[in-house]
Formats: sequence, C-alpha cells, structure tokens
Amino acid sequence: MNKICIVEDDEPMRTELCALLKNAGYETEELTDFSRSLDFLRATDADLILLDINLPQMNGEMLLRELRRNSSTPVIMLTSRTSEMDEALSLSSGADDYITKPYHPTILLLHISAVLKRTSRVQVRTTYRNIEINVAKGCLSTGTQEQILTKNEMIIFQLLLDRQGEIVTRDALMTALWDNDEFVNDNALSVNVSRLRTKLAAIGCPDAIETRKKMGYILL
Repeated sequence: MNKICIVEDDEPMRTELCALLKNAGYETEELTDFSRSLDFLRATDADLILLDINLPQMNGEMLLRELRRNSSTPVIMLTSRTSEMDEALSLSSGADDYITKPYHPTILLLHISAVLKRTSRVQVRTTYRNIEINVAKGCLSTGTQEQILTKNEMIIFQLLLDRQGEIVTRDALMTALWDNDEFVNDNALSVNVSRLRTKLAAIGCPDAIETRKKMGYILL
C-alpha cells in the first residue's frame, strides 16, 4: 500500500484529502505542525507528497527546493493559483506534477496514480553489503545508522553499484550526471566521490570505493 504525505494547512481540506485517499486505498500521513515542515518532509517515508504552495512559515516552493537537495520523493503541488508562471516555478523547483484547486477528486486520484506509476522504477530498495539502499529517498541505512545522499552522490553510487567490480570511468560518471540539474565538472566529481566515500565509511564501509588512477573507480 502506497503512503501519501499531505502538507495542507487548511484543516477541512486536509481532512477531505485524507478521507479521499484512504477510500482510494492509500495510507496517509499529515503534517500539522508547520513550524517544522522541512524536518517532517525530510523524515517522511511516504511514497508521494501532496504539497500546498501557500503555507505558513515556509511556502511550498521553498520547501520543495530544500527537499530536493537530498530527496527525490515524488511531489505533486496543490495550489489555488492558476498562472502559468506558478506552474513553471513549481516544476522547475522539482515538482513531479501540479494541480489547481478546486480539483475534481477523480482527476486528483488520476494524477497521483500517474506519478506513482511513472516514478515506481526508482522507488525500490536494494542492498550493498549490509547496507539497505532506498533510491527514491536517497538513503543508505544499516538499521542503526543512516546516511542521506545528495542527488549527485546517489547517481554516482547507483552507477558504481550497477557495475560493481568493474572500473567505471570518470567520463562515464560525468555522462550519467550530465542530465542532472547541477553542472558537475571534473573537480566537482572528485568532491562528490570523496563525500560519498565519507558517508559509506560512516556506516561501516570505509573501503567500498577504490580509485584507479587515470581510469576511474571500482565499487568493491
């Protein structure tokens, strides 16, 4: 059963959303303390977030930009705004979809289903040694310890994992990072690999990545 996190400060609307989603077979989680919105979103294990734009403390677009620093959890923006600029800003900030209020319940459920289907290929868990990997959340954990990877670090780690035991060239890593929203040059790649090594070491794998000079890296 997919879990959906509802971030909506209008209590009647939040209650309505919760009932709609439960009737549709989803598990729900609600944010009610908007003084800790970002911490709540970073900690959620939801499969999708419904995020209102007009929120107290920190608006939805700001929350989304911060969340996207270390999470790829699918997000659908909910808003009463109807301008194309608002939609463009939401999507450029990392939203997976955008729907305006008042929405038709069936249309909202179709949007949710489409986003979950489209992103399900990355919502998987796998393992490396004794580490559990949640690609969608950008999280590595051992049960007692946890490390959050940035989007670039997860792209690097996933490529190394897919070709474990083989040399992955720096050019291949740069190509994999080419479509990301942050430009990565050769020096930045070295920094990202170094940070990834540090995070792997922090959860018990200090020897995970081996450097082959002038060639690339191997995940052992």
